[in-house]
Amino acid sequence: MRWLTRASAWSNRFHSMGKFLQNDIVANIVPLLVVGILLFALISAGKQPLWAEAYRRLRRNTVALIAIGIIGMYGLVAVLDSLGKTDKKSQTFVSLLDRIAGREAERTYSEPMATMTTGEPKPQKLKEPGSHVLGTDGTGQDVLYRTLKGARTAFIIGGLTSLIATPLALLFGLAAGYYGRGVDDTIQYVYTVLSSIPSILLQIALVLVLGRGVDKICLALGVTAWVGLCRLVRGEVLKHRDREYVRAAKALGVSDFRLLTRHILPNLLPIVIISVTLSFSGFILAEPILAYLGIGVEAEMGSWGNMIDAARDELARDPVIWWNITSASVALFILVLAFNLLGDALRDAVDPRLRS
Repeated sequence: MRWLTRASAWSNRFHSMGKFLQNDIVANIVPLLVVGILLFALISAGKQPLWAEAYRRLRRNTVALIAIGIIGMYGLVAVLDSLGKTDKKSQTFVSLLDRIAGREAERTYSEPMATMTTGEPKPQKLKEPGSHVLGTDGTGQDVLYRTLKGARTAFIIGGLTSLIATPLALLFGLAAGYYGRGVDDTIQYVYTVLSSIPSILLQIALVLVLGRGVDKICLALGVTAWVGLCRLVRGEVLKHRDREYVRAAKALGVSDFRLLTRHILPNLLPIVIISVTLSFSGFILAEPILAYLGIGVEAEMGSWGNMIDAARDELARDPVIWWNITSASVALFILVLAFNLLGDALRDAVDPRLRS
């Protein structure tokens, strides 16, 4: 009975955490935090002597600059959708993006830049003719507006999952590589068991157990995403722990915690930054997959996964409703491609063996 009591206690904690993360204020902090960390990293890199040369090579990489610009535009949209205030009458959160890009809902579908509805026996004139650049969906919502709303959800999922997975990977990777023996064996056993289970199946199981919601998706992704980075960190720590600077620090009486955080960890930052950047796009891609399976974020929360899932039956209609799925897919593709290109550029800039 004791394990049932513990399971119930953990379930209550996850439920409380879900209520906490579903708060608009807390959820809006995540995109701001992600964008702030990216800007801080870019600005600080040019001031650090160890990163100065890598920063200069990154600035000379045209593809990297384009990728940073694209990510910056998506980040700006996410920030605009996170800043705002609660309307006193409707008691709903109204963001700056809602005020800028919000459109009055139409009757039903309409093609991009159309003046009449689409798919009705008798097409009706739109309330705002020609103002819907990417058309409207079945509920009359502006597709461009819904596509822009998906950027905030993408940054929440990518950022919050990274904030969950990265500390776990660093903690276990540093401990396994530095202490070895029983600690290493235990951690290796844990991540070997996790990696032997298909990640998508484990994520689906966790979401079904914890419940549907953006916080549950981030938790499920974070639990399964730390394994790869943990292996990389462990391998690098095994190489660094026997080097001269580590032995000198030990001889001077430096504590293990200070040795790991002030001496070994800074040497692992290039690998960590590149891995987190590349993993960010994977986290964003996971949400549409879960939404397609019916366990994505809430329907009222704008996301590209919900748009793609809702458009499954639209391709079989006559006439074909193609603009809904196309807009979400293109927006998702551009952001993921930008993060992948930035990750490759960071690898080229940081790794001295790849200098041209």
